[in-house]
Formats: sequence, structure tokens, C-alpha cells
Amino acid sequence: MNISGWVWLATIGGLCTIICIDFYLVARKPRDPSLRECTIWVVGYVLAAVLFGLAVVWLAGPRYGGEFFAGWITEYSLSVDNLFVFVVIMSSFAVPKQYRQKVLSIGIVLALAMRGLFIAIGAEAVQRFEWLFYFFGAFLLYTAWKLLRHQDSEEEEFSENAVLRLVKRVVPATSSYAGASILTRVNGRRVVTPMLIVMVAIGTTDLLFALDSIPAIFGLTKEPFLVFTANAFALMGLRQLFFLIGGLLDRLVYLSIGLAVVLGFIGVKLVLDALHHDGVSWAPRIPILGSLAVIVCTLAVTTVASLVKVRSDQRKEARVAAVVPEASGD
Repeated sequence: MNISGWVWLATIGGLCTIICIDFYLVARKPRDPSLRECTIWVVGYVLAAVLFGLAVVWLAGPRYGGEFFAGWITEYSLSVDNLFVFVVIMSSFAVPKQYRQKVLSIGIVLALAMRGLFIAIGAEAVQRFEWLFYFFGAFLLYTAWKLLRHQDSEEEEFSENAVLRLVKRVVPATSSYAGASILTRVNGRRVVTPMLIVMVAIGTTDLLFALDSIPAIFGLTKEPFLVFTANAFALMGLRQLFFLIGGLLDRLVYLSIGLAVVLGFIGVKLVLDALHHDGVSWAPRIPILGSLAVIVCTLAVTTVASLVKVRSDQRKEARVAAVVPEASGD
């Protein structure tokens, strides 16, 4: 793709406008959003991503459109997995419900800005050092194996990263919140509130997740424009998605397995593409439509299997609960 500077500027400007409107609505009236409100926003962001992908198909062809959709669906699915950790972070810092929207909004903006830099560096690196695709492929296979190995863990754990530890050590902070403010005064001294610490935690934790997701999307498309926009559309609706499916996260019991399959598949695809590029005759190239089909089918099967498993477990629990009173009565 030959993307001109004005297209980049228009795209970034449009995304920034949407994010600013979203943030203004949150900052104007801090609250715990309703299910209806979150549903409207999530559907709106999904439709915006679909329309953008169709525009790519129309203007650049089905190949690049397929690459965008494959990348966006992969990034969006990985973002859902990230919500597990976001829930733990919110609980760890005891963020009041009415301020969680603001925390997520600013944290996601920080994550998007840092991912943009990360994508720019990655795009330049893969252009100069094609052997990186072997490394990316191996890294994704290792990540897939790690997901499968730890998929039976009872709960997600949040550990502070180096950036967060540095901020907490260097910046004077109070232990109590001051509304939605990130700064307050204590004994005449200006200090930060836990609100800033949580925002840094969300933003930097999401950047750590990008170590998995960015190599994955580079395995689906080499176009920096598609990599950036797929990440942007995946992140923009993450705040509303947090509130919409927060209660459903525990039902996606097989999500880690599905993501492991997707990451493992992309890792194999990366290695095969690199071998094919290096002239290895037996190494096939997997077409983007084939990749898109594998990703969509894997995530669909994972979701259905998760819901079936949870419903089956609930029925078993209901039968046990019905038997126990009868046994105690006898």
C-alpha cells in the first residue's frame, strides 16, 4: 500500500476526534455507565471498524481489506483477554465505580500513543531485518504454549511493572482519592492521587500486552497503516467493552485456549512466510482469507464451547443443590 501523508493525517485526526468526544462525555459526567449506553458505543465502534475495513477493500483491494479484518479481529480478541487484568487492576487500587470510565479512557489513550511508537519501530525493523519474522514466529509459538500451560489457573494476577514501580517511587502520592482529580494538595504540598497511578498501570500493562499482539498482527499484514488502524479500532471501544462484558468474562473459560490456537497459527504462518521468502520450495504461503477463516472459526468455536461449558456446570450445580436439601431432610 502506498499511503500518502494526508491520508495518515486524516486518519489520525479522525481517530483523535472520536477519542476526544468520547473522553469529553466521560469527563463531563463521571458515572457507572448503563448496559444500554455501553452496548450502543460498542456496536458503534464495531460498525466503524467494519466500515473502515470495507473502505480498505474498495480502495486498496480485497487482499488489504482481508489483512485489516484479520488484524482487527485478532487484536480485539486479545483486548478482551486483557480485560481480565484490567478488572484485577481496578480491584487492586479500589477505584470508585463512577471514576473507572475516566481511568480506562486515559489509560487507553496512553496505550494507543505508546503502541503507535512501538508499531513505527517494528515496521522499520522488519523492513531492515527480515530475519525478525523467524523471531516473531518463535515468540508467538512460545506465547501460545504459555497460554495453554497456564489456562487452568484460578485467577489472573497483577504484578507491577518497572515503569509503575518507578512512578510510585519517584512521584509523591497520597493514598486516598480526591474525586476524579489526578493532583491534590496535602499540607500545602501538591501530590498525585492514586488515579494517576492506576492510569499508568492500565497504559503500561496494555503496552506489555502489545509484546504479544504487535508481532501477531505483523504476521497478518506488513502494512504499518493497517497495523496501526487495527490496533486503534481494537482499543477505542475497550472502555465500553469493559463495562459491557465485565460480568461475562468468567464465562469465557476457553478464551485462553482459543487465543493460544490463534497465536500459534500466526506463529507458524510467520515462519512459513519467512522460509518461502528465503527460497525454501516446500514452505507454503497461507493466503490472508485462509488466515481470516481460521481466526474467526477458532474464536467462534471457543466462545460457543465456553458458553456450553458454563451452562453445563450451572446445571450440575443446580442438581447438586437440589439433592443436598433432600439428603439433609432424610
